[in-house]
Amino acid sequence: MKFLGLAGVFFICFNVPALAASGASPFSGRWDLTMTRDQESYPDWMEFAEEGPSGVVRVVGRTGSVHPAKDVKAAGSHLTFTSSEGAWDLTATGHKLVGHLRGNDGDVQVSGASAPALKRAAPAAWGTPEPLFDGKDLAGWEVDDPSKTYWSAQNGELRNEKGGANIRTTRKFDDFKLHIEYNCPPGGNSGVYLRGRYEVQVEYEPPAKNDQFHRIGSIYGFIAPAAELPKRPGEWESYDVTLVGRTVTVIRDGVKIIDQQEIPGITGGALDSHEADPGPIYLQGDHTGGLRYRNITISLPQR
Repeated sequence: MKFLGLAGVFFICFNVPALAASGASPFSGRWDLTMTRDQESYPDWMEFAEEGPSGVVRVVGRTGSVHPAKDVKAAGSHLTFTSSEGAWDLTATGHKLVGHLRGNDGDVQVSGASAPALKRAAPAAWGTPEPLFDGKDLAGWEVDDPSKTYWSAQNGELRNEKGGANIRTTRKFDDFKLHIEYNCPPGGNSGVYLRGRYEVQVEYEPPAKNDQFHRIGSIYGFIAPAAELPKRPGEWESYDVTLVGRTVTVIRDGVKIIDQQEIPGITGGALDSHEADPGPIYLQGDHTGGLRYRNITISLPQR
């Protein structure tokens, strides 16, 4: 995912459980949003914290990174603010939100629901790893735009020759352990989306282009890797990712870089905002070409 270069994204310290318990505002907490314009719908995400005179809001749009909103005004069940997407006007009713976004491309209808906590205990054991890619063809995978796909199976590798379409598994998953090996060229930008909603960044762009929350190994925009490993563009590397609820652990090339951290919400480019539902493994292919993936396996809980 490309970084939009928005400053000050990470200065906010949210205490969502405490805020939600206080009942001070019907907007407190996290919200999974569905945006609808004409016949098209897409996901967004919002978090509201009771700080300052009117509260603090951060949002994730259709693409890009989490970022703070401006001009926040909350009064009872009515909330307005502006973001890079436009001007928002929302009303809270119970655990639901309704309203609209007035953007550059016209009005978008907004509906939202309180994001699920997804607090689940880790399984006692995991099953035997199952291959998601047989190395021979694209069986079990589908692209989001067949007219722009450059994905193919070659020599045991899932290759994207040119930026165009994204690709995902036809199967959907809840909790899992994923192993995936990737080869990212210099200047490459891709990502591995967990349940189609949370991006583990894959990139070898110039160092000045991305901060630690948007570099390789991050949960895009939300969680920075705890360790920075040597850059290896054009070489094979690996991720081992465990996702239980919204708690994630990421091991990169045998080094644990994220250890049981909570993912606050969907990242830009997510397929939907229905966080309680299973979702696919989804590989980003619409940014740059030259990405190669192989040895993709998944282990499911034994409960």
